[in-house]
Amino acid sequence: MFLRYYCELPDAYETLEPGLLDAPESWLPGLATRANRRGELLLADVGFELGRYRVGKRVEMRFGPPLRGPGRTVLPMTWLATGPQSLFPVFDGELELGAMGSRCTQLVISVNYRPPLGPVGHTVDRFALHRFAEATIKDFLDRTGEALSEAAAAAQRSESAR
Repeated sequence: MFLRYYCELPDAYETLEPGLLDAPESWLPGLATRANRRGELLLADVGFELGRYRVGKRVEMRFGPPLRGPGRTVLPMTWLATGPQSLFPVFDGELELGAMGSRCTQLVISVNYRPPLGPVGHTVDRFALHRFAEATIKDFLDRTGEALSEAAAAAQRSESAR
């Protein structure tokens, strides 16, 4: 299944790119874990649970080398849950920053994911779970945009103090 979501950030591309590329493996997995938790809460709210049992998990993210061009940076990534792999989807995709003028940047996530549980998982995904995957990806991207804007503002304050 394919998902794409974007948001616009009121910051210059040049101020955001360093934050995206500065050790993404150290801060993006935490945002993904929080986004996954939100998706789980949404599922529970509509009555989709595995009985009384909750399968705990952490998110692992792997990143490929960034692809950089004028006004554009693409960071390839894989997002997967640790633990029983057959119970959770795997997301393969990329984060992209793109300049939209001198003071606006678009942050985009594009992912393909494989629903868990084979053909049964594909059927359930088609009828219900796809919406929750979308909500999780949206939450993750919104959190990522906020973190990048905060990092850019902190860097500008630090530079101004010098």
